Parts: sequence; structure tokens; C-alpha cells
Amino acid sequence: MKKSFIYIFSAFCFSCGINSCSFLDENPVDRLVVDNFYTSEKDAQAAVDATYQQLNSLYNRLMYMMAELPTDMMKNGLGMPNANLQDLEFLRFNSQNTFVKDMWKNCYSGISRANTAIVKIPEIKMNESKKNRLIAEARTLRALYYFNLVRFFGDVPLILDLKTVEDSKGPRDSKELIYDQIIEDLTFAEEHLPLRSEYSASDEGRINKGAAKILFGKVYLTKGDFQKAKDKLAEVVEHESEYGFGLHKDYHANWLRDTEAGIEAVLYIEYKEPPFQHNGEMALAGPKYSIPGSLGISALNEADIPTQELYDQFDNRDLRKKTNFKTEFAHLKTGEILKSSIPLSGKFWVEGLETGDRCDVNMHIIRYADAILMYAEALNEVGESTKALAMLNRIRERAFGDDSGNFKPMSKDEFRTAILNERRLEFPHEGHRWFDLVRTGTFIQRMKEHSAYEAKVAEANKTEIAQNIKEHMILMPIPQSEIDLNPNLVQNAGY
Repeated sequence: MKKSFIYIFSAFCFSCGINSCSFLDENPVDRLVVDNFYTSEKDAQAAVDATYQQLNSLYNRLMYMMAELPTDMMKNGLGMPNANLQDLEFLRFNSQNTFVKDMWKNCYSGISRANTAIVKIPEIKMNESKKNRLIAEARTLRALYYFNLVRFFGDVPLILDLKTVEDSKGPRDSKELIYDQIIEDLTFAEEHLPLRSEYSASDEGRINKGAAKILFGKVYLTKGDFQKAKDKLAEVVEHESEYGFGLHKDYHANWLRDTEAGIEAVLYIEYKEPPFQHNGEMALAGPKYSIPGSLGISALNEADIPTQELYDQFDNRDLRKKTNFKTEFAHLKTGEILKSSIPLSGKFWVEGLETGDRCDVNMHIIRYADAILMYAEALNEVGESTKALAMLNRIRERAFGDDSGNFKPMSKDEFRTAILNERRLEFPHEGHRWFDLVRTGTFIQRMKEHSAYEAKVAEANKTEIAQNIKEHMILMPIPQSEIDLNPNLVQNAGY
């Protein structure tokens, strides 16, 4: 449920889940002199809150532009003439791409804020338990920012002191070293973070022990350490009520005001209508060119739209389809139903708004469904096929409302294909697909297949995707602007 008290200059809430925001109150760390600031518990909390605030720059559109537009999930609509986004969609991006640059820059900005909190908070005289909890929150966020960097770029500079990436002129550190630091941070975090239920109402939504463990499981899964991924995710999934997580009965509840911060919310950003921080995705995804006439709603651009192939993958019995897509829209004043000529995204559509840029639907970073599907994947890889199938079918039963969509026992390879496709159906517009395809080694072939499919059923020029894709595109290019600043950086091969 949206809360009425939300302050801070950026006025957004990150949640595992931050559904009250009262702790993101004042004194952003980047406006203060570091050496003179850290003297009280209030200062320590402000430093950590500033680290949370950076998430908005990553997960309010940038993440799914980077993790879905270069895949089989999303494409640019007629309302998006931006050349950099077109380059992402058609896999012709390079080191000059502004979205690639923003991902690098914003992750390191979050790391800089986290480092400040981690270095300076130990000097403050305050309750030791509270001190360790705040440091654990900052270390979890630092782990998340580095996790994004290492997945997108591979080897990156590891900065753990008060230097910014602009100040640090060192070379790229190996991805193994980055992962070692991520694991060290999350190990500290899960030791010192409380359970979700142990937070007070004013702190509800801060990173909790279960959220850190689920992120930890995702890290191990990405590294291909399936036994450790299975063990870590089991700590939460096999004890989900203790950790405060579960699945909503209704998939759509994850994007409804009263339930979006509920049991399925692990990590997310909460939005409110202006003048507070809002989610502009309804405006970006809403119909403009594909419907006959106007809906009487302003600020609709039809820029971010799903691929035809994604839409075609859904069984008509799958209840997720009506949430993930919209093809019919009611006129705001007359109620007349206008039909779109193409499927459009539906998760961020709010009925009754007069302008699309006032959408307040939350952005999920990790949902509990992700934990279940990751657990199923890890179980399959370590040979526990029966339990893996049960976990996968738990998601299917919610999707179909009964067991009619359940999978039967299958081989390990068949399960790998099934789980990868299930993640595609479960997480449209949530920023997971590029990571999933790359870590499973299927990105190149899948995009060639997608290119052929889209060219046949939607747009003939999609053949360009297959022509452009190269083996080195399992990593993004290091932004040229960063290489210009730091000559010790070496570009990824192929760029």
C-alpha cells in the first residue's frame, strides 16, 4: 500500500521493499562535506539512504532498456526515434551509446555512495547493532551495483575507498575479484541484517536478511555455482514464511497499489504520483499511433513496446497475458473501447489517469517468483529433478489458475529450455532477459531465431539483428568517455 509520508529530495522508495520512505528523509550524502559530516546515528542513516536513492537512476527505465531492448522481449515503438535506443534494439550499439554510458556511470555513483557509508559509519559512536545493520545495507547495495557492472561489462575497476571512478585511474580488475568482493559483502550482510518482520514500521522496506540471501543466490547462479545457489536459495524458499515472502495468488497483484509491496516484493522501487517521484512508464508504453483516435489521456508516447514474438509465446489460458499486454483501451471520458493494432505493454497501465506521466506503479528489481524459478533451475542442475519440477509448476499453477499448464517430468536439457522460457513469460518489462540469455550461453542463437521470427511476422527489417549480432556481444562495450578519462582502461574485445 502507498503510504502518505514520503519526503526526500528524490522522493522515491527502494524496497526489499521500501514502502514507507520515512527513513529516506534528509541530508543526502553527496551534498555534504564527507570529512565533517559523520558524527551521529542520523548522519549514518542519511549516508545509507543516499545509497538507496541511486537505484532510481538505474531501475526507472534504464535497466530494462539495457536488459530487454537488445533481446527478444522489447522493441522501440513509433514514439521512440532515439538513435541510441534504436542501436540497442538492432544490436549495432557501440562504446558511444549514451545508455551504456549511463549504466556504467550510475552504478559507480551508487558504489561511491556505498563506499562513503561503509568507510565512515564505523567511526561514529552509536549502537553497534544498528551500526552493523546500516553497514550491511550499504554493502548489499554495493554488491548489487557491482553485480550489474560485472554482468554487463566483465572486468571493471574495483573501488572500495572514497575515490570516485573519475578519480581512480587504475586498470580493470578481473571479474573473479569483483565476484569475490560481492560475496564478501553479501556474507557480511546476511549476518547482520534483520528479518523482514523485525523492522519497525518506520523502517519497513529496508534490505532484510531474506532479500540479501536471494540476491546471493542470484550471484551464485550467474557464476554457474549451482550447488551454492541451490543451498542459498533453499535457506529462504524452504522457510519462506519465516522470511516474510510468498506468491500472490493473483500475478497482477504485483502491480496494484494495495498489494505491490506485499509478500512477493523482494527488491523494488516504490513510486507515488507527482509531486513525488513517479514512474513514467505508462506514458512511455501507452498507445498513441496504434489506436484509431485519442483516449483523452495526455502524455502517451508508445515508445516501449513488447515484441510480437513475446506476445505470441503466451498460451491464451495463461492469466499473465492480460497483465503483461494490453490491446484494448477505454476512452477516459466516453468509455469507448479502442483497439490497438499491435500488443502493448500492460503492467504499468493505470485506469483513470488523465495523464500518462503520473503513473505510480512500482518497479520490481527482484520478485519472489524469481527466487522460486532460480531455485528450480539450481535444483535441476544438481540432479534434484523432482523438486525442481515442483518449483517450476508452482509458478505455472499461479499462471494458469490450476494444474492444466503444469509440465510433466522431462530431461535435464528439456528442463533448462523450459525454465528459461518460463522466465521470459514471468518477467516481461522487469529487466532480466539479457542476463538470462547471456549466463545460459543462448544469447547469440536466440537472437538469430528472434530476428527471423520478427522479420516474418512483424517487421521485415528485423533481419538486420541477425546480420549485426557478433559473439563479443555477450558483454557491453566500456564507454569511450571512461577510456578517455582513464587510459588504463582497456576496451572489451570486438568493440
